[in-house]
Amino acid sequence: MTMEQDRWSRVKGRLRSSVGEDVYTSWFARMDLEGVQDESVRLSVPTRFLKSWIQAHYAERVLSCWQAEMPEVHRIDLTVRSAVRPSAQPKEVPAPVEARRAPAPELRSTATAPVSASHDALGGSPLDPRLTFASFVVGRSNTLAHAAARQVAEGRRGDPVMFNPLYIHAGVGLGKTHLLQAVTWAGNSGNERKVLYLTAEKFMYGFVAALKTQTALAFKEALRGIDVLVIDDLQFLQGKSTQAEFCHTLNALIDAGRQVVIAADRPPSDLESLDDRVRSRLAGGLVVEMGSLGEELRHGILKSRVAAARAHHATFEVPEEVLHYLARTITHNGRDLEGAINRLLAHSKLNNRPVTLEMAEHEVRDLVRPQEPKRIKIEDIQRVVARQYNVSRSDLLSSRRTANVVRPRQVAMYLAKTLTLRSLPEIGRRFGGRDHTTVLHAVRKIEALVSKDTALSEEVESLKRQLQE
Repeated sequence: MTMEQDRWSRVKGRLRSSVGEDVYTSWFARMDLEGVQDESVRLSVPTRFLKSWIQAHYAERVLSCWQAEMPEVHRIDLTVRSAVRPSAQPKEVPAPVEARRAPAPELRSTATAPVSASHDALGGSPLDPRLTFASFVVGRSNTLAHAAARQVAEGRRGDPVMFNPLYIHAGVGLGKTHLLQAVTWAGNSGNERKVLYLTAEKFMYGFVAALKTQTALAFKEALRGIDVLVIDDLQFLQGKSTQAEFCHTLNALIDAGRQVVIAADRPPSDLESLDDRVRSRLAGGLVVEMGSLGEELRHGILKSRVAAARAHHATFEVPEEVLHYLARTITHNGRDLEGAINRLLAHSKLNNRPVTLEMAEHEVRDLVRPQEPKRIKIEDIQRVVARQYNVSRSDLLSSRRTANVVRPRQVAMYLAKTLTLRSLPEIGRRFGGRDHTTVLHAVRKIEALVSKDTALSEEVESLKRQLQE
């Protein structure tokens, strides 16, 4: 063993005694010595995640352990080594870890960056600087979601959590991601709380990567040490082990009084791929739906996007009649509204022409979509059918087998299958926990009866009209 390696063994022993066996195993077991030169020691770790976390939390501890062996050492250079160890020095520029009297440039910049060190160290998903509360347009359909998100963002460390988790669901382009990123930006503007924004895909990637590099314990410890966890697009969370880890993390954070904010494209009860315990925990917080954008809100969004464009293109003007036309005809989602303004800006600048109603009608014609049919919920079907047949909704969900309940229940199941996108197992679960074969039997039974029973056929069509109006 060389003198350097001998010193490194003693330093590791000091480090193990200083931080304890568990912490040492989590963070330092895979740290290697690359070399010692003058006043500098070069160390390496296998992942950027480990490097960021050690820099943020254990920089001085590592330095002091080296100085106990070599007082002349004043700097630790920490790098990420590649999977195949190169013979030459790593290409990555070392990030210096200095003593307290001369903090490293990277650590200084982290402290003043708009996103906190914890967000970077944990590999948070990228944040769009435009998606803040200042740029969020409030209307009737999103007032409650906006107010709840502001309440979370303005909380301070140690404050009691009012609702946990906060669960926001809405269709595509209605502002879920905008609100979640606004919470993250606001929470990270002061360095008091650690706020982490992750898409479900990034959460899965982080967990799988931690398993591959044998740093899963460190990943879990870091994740559960934050104050506000923000998860976007939860409907994409897949895999049993990943879902189990998410469930444990969710429980650990909520039980510790930390805030969790989640967004998805459907309510918790409709996330069929998730475990029942997770769905139950999600539903136990505040569940808020962001509805479709009304015309007044669409008009407000268009005006805000024009104002944002004028910050870079001072001569850009959109007449009021054009804004009214766009707000009236582009009804799908907020992204289409932003796309419309971008098209008008491009056409106006590239062709050096003012924006007119005729130009707008031509440029956004493909964004003017036919009105979407109303999204029908299973609860609505149960309520309308129960009223039609003079039974209660609880009768439809019960195990009663009397004729006056069985037929309405079968009709309701049939309508749920034909008017919604829900699967047979999901419909069965929503009808008192029945098996999917029971639902299939009901659907086939009503299909057969409708084809030969005119009165029942008219009843079913009447129910469909009521639900679609």
